[in-house]
Amino acid sequence: MHKEFHHTHSAHCESGVMSSMLRYYGLNLSEPMVFGLASALTFAYLPFVKMGGMPLIAYRSFPKSIIKNIRKNLNVKMKLETFSNKEKGEKRLNELLQEGKIVGAQTSVYWLPYFPEEMRFHFNAHNLLVIAKDDKDYTISDPVFEETVKCDFAALTKARFVKGVMAPKGLLYYPIDVPKSVDLKPVIVKAIKKVAKLMLKTPVPIAGIKGIRSLAKAIEKLETKEKRYAKLFLGHIVRMQEEIGTGGAGFRYIYASFLKESSEIFDNNKILSEASEMFLEVGDEYREFALMIAKALKSKKEINFKAIAQKLNSVADEETLAYKKLLEFVKEYK
Repeated sequence: MHKEFHHTHSAHCESGVMSSMLRYYGLNLSEPMVFGLASALTFAYLPFVKMGGMPLIAYRSFPKSIIKNIRKNLNVKMKLETFSNKEKGEKRLNELLQEGKIVGAQTSVYWLPYFPEEMRFHFNAHNLLVIAKDDKDYTISDPVFEETVKCDFAALTKARFVKGVMAPKGLLYYPIDVPKSVDLKPVIVKAIKKVAKLMLKTPVPIAGIKGIRSLAKAIEKLETKEKRYAKLFLGHIVRMQEEIGTGGAGFRYIYASFLKESSEIFDNNKILSEASEMFLEVGDEYREFALMIAKALKSKKEINFKAIAQKLNSVADEETLAYKKLLEFVKEYK
């Protein structure tokens, strides 16, 4: 590094890394602003994509989309590099650090030794910033942690080159040119419109509000499934919502912060302020939904799958109103 780097603890890894990276290179954007400008809020229920034998449930856009959308929406010139083998990947990282760059990397949580054992699981899309190296260790700014951490060369290389779903392939990314200032207003309007339309008007039944309702139907059908599978499925929903990455509720809270910050940029816009409150409430509803499942799994009574599905449908109802509120704002600023 050629200048001092300030580590920041963040709510989500990819938006946290991008916020820290842009700030280091002169464009000061908060993590919620990065998340919102990247149109990262979404929902997808993908029964044909498996994680640990269970359907993938996503509450944000897919890995790398925040990096790519910020690059596009803010006119940031960035380089993304993947590698055919570990040796090339490690050599390239060392070269970039030698040049004084800080470098984003995609890794597997499971193979990062500074994670406590109880926090490790096979998730291959964890983002971090490599900011320096010495004779045996890299210094890492990992958004999940309060302070910077150390990681030995071999461990980081292993974490960068794991196989499986969302394999990182040694991904490194770094900016080549960052604008010093950006007119955020048009970017905010465009980003909000994209999220609202995707969530409300996607034609496919596995994405957006339709995707949430498809998951609710799948929960109702668990009544006819083998008991052990039904419990594993419900546990998986909670894990995907509350533990993987930042969690469904967590992403709604980040988006609420983005809307609050955006309302200030638009001279305390009332619609955005109201939408921010609505997304906080939606986040709370997701938490209640997860708690309802957790209690059902612990109880000795028969699980009421219909009631759990109804709760998720009521979350979908509330979230629908929040996106409709966002479209009111978009219409105002056409």
